[in-house]
This record gives sequence, structure tokens and C-alpha cells, in this order.
Amino acid sequence: MWLSEQTFRTVIASSPLVSIDLVIRNREGRILLGRRLNRPAQEFWFVPGGRIQKNEPLDEAFLRITKYELGQSFTRRQARLMGVYEHFYPDSVFGPEGKAPDTHYVVLGYTMFLPDEFNLVPPALQHSDYRWWRRDEMLVSPEVHQYAQDYLK
Repeated sequence: MWLSEQTFRTVIASSPLVSIDLVIRNREGRILLGRRLNRPAQEFWFVPGGRIQKNEPLDEAFLRITKYELGQSFTRRQARLMGVYEHFYPDSVFGPEGKAPDTHYVVLGYTMFLPDEFNLVPPALQHSDYRWWRRDEMLVSPEVHQYAQDYLK
């Protein structure tokens, strides 16, 4: 269930959002990141993921998010739960810090592998590009968001 803009703004201002983030590795151990187009974390490289909708079972959310972010549905059984994380942002999809509500996410972090032959096309509304990163370069790059780096620590 998608919310109207006004309802979603009220939710962001008054409640945490629940989401799934995907730490995706390839055979070489590189990690997939997308350059974010939207707030929060705009212009940073970040792991793929998405919000869970009201009344959406986790298995269905995982199928939907992987289909949207990766172009193919994967099941939660194909992934491993890393843990539960909290992300706090001073801005939101509605605008910069001080001009819009801040954003609080409760995130279910999953890790999974993609086959080498998998063809990635970033979703045009979320990411301008996808790139495979080595762990060591990801951990030190100022272009990679701190919360994405935290998944590797």
C-alpha cells in the first residue's frame, strides 16, 4: 500500500520507516552499490534496498524489492539476515535538513550473492549507476555513505 504524499510526510515526521537493505556480493567478493538520486543519502553510493509496505509480508517485500532494485526477484531463502540496523538522517525525500522532516529507518540487513552473468540495470528513479566495489575501497571512500560502510564492519 503506497501512501499519499501528505500521509507519507506525516509518517516520516512521526514514525520510523521499516526497510530491507541488500549487501550483494559477486564471486570476487565485490559489493554492489548504487549512486542514490534521492534524499536521504542523495549522491552517495549505497546498497540497494527499499521500504516495506503496510500489510506486506517480509517474503513478499523481499521479492518486490529485489525485482525493483535488481531486475529479478529473489527469495529471502537466497539471502542471509545480517541483523537489524538503525539509520538516522537529518533530511528526507521531502527536502534538506531544516526544511523537511528528518528520517529514521529500522533496517533489516540481508546479504546475498549474484551470479557473474547477472545483468544489472539500476532503477532510474533510485540510482544513476551501479558499481561493484572492493571492500577495502568501499570502507575508505568518502563517496560511500557511512551506513553502507557500517554493514561491512
